[in-house]
Amino acid sequence: MPTRKLYAGAKLRDLRGRLGITQKEFSGKLGISLPYLNQMENNNRPVSTTVVLALAQEFGFDVTELGQGDSERLVTDMREALADPIFAEAPPLADLRLTASNAPALARAFLELHRAYRQTHERLASLDEALGREGTQMQASPWEEVRDFFHYCDNYIDAVDRAAEHFSTGLGPDLRAGLVSRLSGMGISVTYDNGSTLRAWDKEARQITLSALAAPETQVFQLLVQVALLRQDELLEATLDLARFQSDAARSIAKLGLANYFAGAAMMPYTRFLASAQEVRHDLELLATRFGASIEQVAHRLSTLQRPGAKGIPFFFARVDQAGTITKRHSATRLQFARFGGACPLWNVHRAFETPGHFLRQLAETPDGVRYVLLARDVTKRGGHFGAPVRRYAMAVGCEVRHAGALVYADGLDLGRDGAFEPIGISCRICERTNCHQRSVPPLEKRLTIPADRRDIVPYSLD
Repeated sequence: MPTRKLYAGAKLRDLRGRLGITQKEFSGKLGISLPYLNQMENNNRPVSTTVVLALAQEFGFDVTELGQGDSERLVTDMREALADPIFAEAPPLADLRLTASNAPALARAFLELHRAYRQTHERLASLDEALGREGTQMQASPWEEVRDFFHYCDNYIDAVDRAAEHFSTGLGPDLRAGLVSRLSGMGISVTYDNGSTLRAWDKEARQITLSALAAPETQVFQLLVQVALLRQDELLEATLDLARFQSDAARSIAKLGLANYFAGAAMMPYTRFLASAQEVRHDLELLATRFGASIEQVAHRLSTLQRPGAKGIPFFFARVDQAGTITKRHSATRLQFARFGGACPLWNVHRAFETPGHFLRQLAETPDGVRYVLLARDVTKRGGHFGAPVRRYAMAVGCEVRHAGALVYADGLDLGRDGAFEPIGISCRICERTNCHQRSVPPLEKRLTIPADRRDIVPYSLD
């Protein structure tokens, strides 16, 4: 198989900008000519092995980041946005890849513009009163804005992760007992009631009240969330300042998201959790028992193990409801999720509702030819008493098949047979497969022919 050339102009420009040096100084430190650097920064030439080694030696740069980043995600997001019927014809895929590589800021601006258009259109369609408003500024949905923040950070926030790992030091093997003791030393008491509210903070009484009906791992998690909000406020606010959210609502959502991130990282400290995951070959149940966490918490944590210099396997994590809507999505892999609508119906996550309490395994291949090992399981969140509503979700976690040897769940799967890999996609409008029996709408980039005297799986053929 031919080696894929590495074009990373945006990464090189970003690194040089962070270092605050000129192209001439940068090329000198890399031991290359100024024209050669200029060509690489503009993606006219691939990054050579010599430059890769110089980046590592001169600047301590994690060279694995050169092959990763936002380009593929931006391409996927642009293709999905261009699937909107407002666009008569989508640009060629090669043009999108060129834009994502050479002008990522322009690509993000386009996505922001399309997102603003969609929200404006939806508001005008559903709220007649919006037509008469003056000075209304249409902004991105706060939830979408926060999702994109974590999405483009590879779901790893270094400063928060390290702060959580430091905080967990010395809490002891019984995390709950150590945490309650640490809080007591801060003058904070912990009480329990039978209410449905998971966590309540009384600032005057300096008291945290937890629901006694919640699962033990949920109670510990909520205690750690409150610790993050109380003890790590400056760190969280500084991180939010860098993110530059468009609205106060998005900032508030993101702050709680960062506090949740801190809680998960404190329950499962990076170094120890990564070592344990590798030891047990990423067995979610063993990890849940070892760290006193839920299986969903463990699966989510696996998707965050992207610390520079100590990266774990790049996993994706997603959670869907019974309608197929993706309610959580995080990916450190090339696999991306539909930003609008539900997940591919051929994905095994939808079948998890039919087999509660059991893991489902799947070998899958996306239209770009990348193959994955996927794992799905239902996630039931009970109310704690008779008559309380039960929330049902299904979660999915997976990685590229090249990491199969490090997964206990890949044992016994027929990795060498092409037919063992099921075809899955992102969304029908941007999926390139023409013969999918579950296709709901035709792909944007194909010409349709509607035969009157023939009916196949779908009522049209694709050219």
